Amino acid sequence: MPEKAVMTDKFEFDVCVIGGAGHVGLPLSIAFADQGLKTLIQDINAAALKPIEDGVMPFMDKGADEVLKRVIHKTLFATTDPAASGRARYIVVVIGTPVDPHLNPELRSLKRLSNELGPHLQDGQVVILRSTLYPGTTEHVQSDLKKFCSGVEVCFCPERIAQGKALEELHSLPQIVSGFHPDAVEAASQLFRKLTKDIVVTTPLEAELTKLFTNSYRYIQFAIANQFYMIAGDYGVDFHRIYGAMTHKYPRLADFPRPGFASGPCLFKDTMQLSAFTNNKFFLGHGAMLINEGLPNYLVAQTKQRLPLRDKTAGILGMAFKPESDDKRESLSYKLRKVLEMEAGEVLCSDPYIREQGFISEEALIEESDVIFIGAPHARYKNMDYRGKPVVDVWDFLPFPTLLQGDT
Repeated sequence: MPEKAVMTDKFEFDVCVIGGAGHVGLPLSIAFADQGLKTLIQDINAAALKPIEDGVMPFMDKGADEVLKRVIHKTLFATTDPAASGRARYIVVVIGTPVDPHLNPELRSLKRLSNELGPHLQDGQVVILRSTLYPGTTEHVQSDLKKFCSGVEVCFCPERIAQGKALEELHSLPQIVSGFHPDAVEAASQLFRKLTKDIVVTTPLEAELTKLFTNSYRYIQFAIANQFYMIAGDYGVDFHRIYGAMTHKYPRLADFPRPGFASGPCLFKDTMQLSAFTNNKFFLGHGAMLINEGLPNYLVAQTKQRLPLRDKTAGILGMAFKPESDDKRESLSYKLRKVLEMEAGEVLCSDPYIREQGFISEEALIEESDVIFIGAPHARYKNMDYRGKPVVDVWDFLPFPTLLQGDT
């Protein structure tokens, strides 16, 4: 049974999640509401709130559909009113800091948020920043908000969930909590103990770097695998056979990833934020970016050595940034499409989870394509009939030999 909410007479809601209609905010809002906390989603996008209020998840997240139907209009509510933040004991902000075209952090959205949020704050509220932040941002936000209300405290409690498994991992993963005042840290800890008993307390700068270090480490891991894949390919060797030899019953390489597209809304962005923080001296991060972002170009260049792409139709199966997902944010399948549009006669795209103008069914794509690229290895592609067409499968996902697997 959900624990009793922590409502006080002063506040109408326990939690207000600003930007709560998105991939980070909505599962968190649902999770709080499912624990009996009266939760308000505040989002300026009225169109994004409509399906939520109808009890329909706007994107895929394991187990979320059932829980949303259970809590909507009971303990979970939605609004576009910016003033609603003043009605909640906790304000959770899921607006992050993207990078600009020059790979520097873009902080104007949080500065604008502070100016919009400030007039509605009340003494005793705790503002919890949730999305990835450029180091030092939590301190800046606290300074800005205290100009409006000296009795408000700011914490940084970064999310660390995997896309599509948020509702599950909110309960299974430890939660990092940081703040500038012990009372604020304890208040934020009490809130997240509704979801998990495992709380890790750090300083705000430590928490900011924890998130950036984690995602940068994963990005570099993928880059190592992709670099090895390219080296092997340049010498006409099947990297996947090498991978099998490296990892077979060898525990020290148990966590070594396979090659593939390292994309999505976090890894690249967070690595570049860490680079900016180090005055562009994070050479491993820059190297990883060049490798991972260059993989689509490499695949096309290698394919051109084997097939005359200029007069061929190329098809891409899977446009999401990861398998079994409908999230296309920063997907390298779209970069692959751009490269192929320059090199091939025609490019076709398909994804069972993404509705986009111009996409066709996978059956039609296989029928009409001369060469097929696996962009995202959705499970349904594994046992499809590819009719003997050449397939480029960087993931080593398919159960038959494919193009670019070496000359040996």
